[in-house]
Amino acid sequence: MADSAPEQREDAPHGAAPDDEVIETNWDEAVESFDAMELREELLRGIYAYGFEKPSAIQQRAIKPILMGKDVIAQAQSGTGKTATFAISILQKIDVGLQECQALVLAPTRELAQQIVKVVRAIGDYMNIQVHACVGGTAVRDDIRTLQNGVHVVVGTPGRVYDMINRRALRMASVKLFTLDEADEMLSRGFKDQIYDVFQFLPEKVQVALFSATMPLEVLDVTNRFMPSPVRILVKRDELTLEGIKQFYIAVDKEEWKFDTLCDLYETLTITQAIIYCNTRRRVDWLTEKMQSRDFTVSSMHGEMGQGERDVIMREFRSGSSRVLITTDLLARGIDVQQVSLVINYDLPTNRENYIHRIGRSGRFGRKGVAINFITAGDVRYLRDIEEFYHTQVEEMPMNVKDLI
Repeated sequence: MADSAPEQREDAPHGAAPDDEVIETNWDEAVESFDAMELREELLRGIYAYGFEKPSAIQQRAIKPILMGKDVIAQAQSGTGKTATFAISILQKIDVGLQECQALVLAPTRELAQQIVKVVRAIGDYMNIQVHACVGGTAVRDDIRTLQNGVHVVVGTPGRVYDMINRRALRMASVKLFTLDEADEMLSRGFKDQIYDVFQFLPEKVQVALFSATMPLEVLDVTNRFMPSPVRILVKRDELTLEGIKQFYIAVDKEEWKFDTLCDLYETLTITQAIIYCNTRRRVDWLTEKMQSRDFTVSSMHGEMGQGERDVIMREFRSGSSRVLITTDLLARGIDVQQVSLVINYDLPTNRENYIHRIGRSGRFGRKGVAINFITAGDVRYLRDIEEFYHTQVEEMPMNVKDLI
């Protein structure tokens, strides 16, 4: 499971939508735990193994109506957990014994389609599920062979999916759920005709789930055409806050000097408890090893570890017996450790949505917190971007940072 973000910045947020682009919510029911969603056992195992602990706002609201067979339009920013919303819904609805395409997901870019496939595979890890990414830039022959052998879920870009339907390699007869992800993005890229063409081939009673950050007229047009009386759900941007968190940066001339900088800070880290974020699991392993070779006590966690191993590490960290945890973004959203008052971004997150997920935790429950960002020359642009996006200030770290924690 890749922990790094895809090259395509999937979550570049759209500007705030004007009033006419906001849908009215007509569904208020929220299911507050995955256990209460009545999901199959092996799917539940996959959800927890993936690192999810509690459903996000959109997962609490949208999974149930999709499982009830209703058409759903969800307006939600990227970074709110919508990929897992439809991944979980699809996996619950699939009949694993039927080797036919039962769910079709369209996305605007190859990178996003491949990212979605990774999520579906990971969450469906215990289900023996066949998922295929149907995107341009790959051999048509291979696509045809895989599809003719039968897969349960197809995730793709409109052009290639339409081509595969036309060549009769992708059969639509068993599709129960059709999902459009990033619908506004898709329609602004001019995929409208292809989406309509794909739709003509779907069974008459197909269920439709549409996810979009904004609701321009093209999206509403699609919804009016294909969804007679949909459930409408509006999820505001995640309300994590940066209030009460002091944010600092340390300028590091060279990437390789970050390590010494971190060692210098070690005493400061262990006053409380600290989480150190890296962008890849390789980096997590490397940093953990290097710290341990200098006799610093640290523990680490990433998506390749089994659930049992992760549980033990989290228990130790929650109980305070381990004080410094090195981890990746994959777990930024699942970690809710009350006593963490220091977060270090060893690597600046590759997408800005994750910044608030990493450090917004530490200010939870009205607690104070400190975030320290290691910045090389190449990161300055990203940091400015983050400051602008969150209307916040990140200042150079003062000498007396210990007194602030």
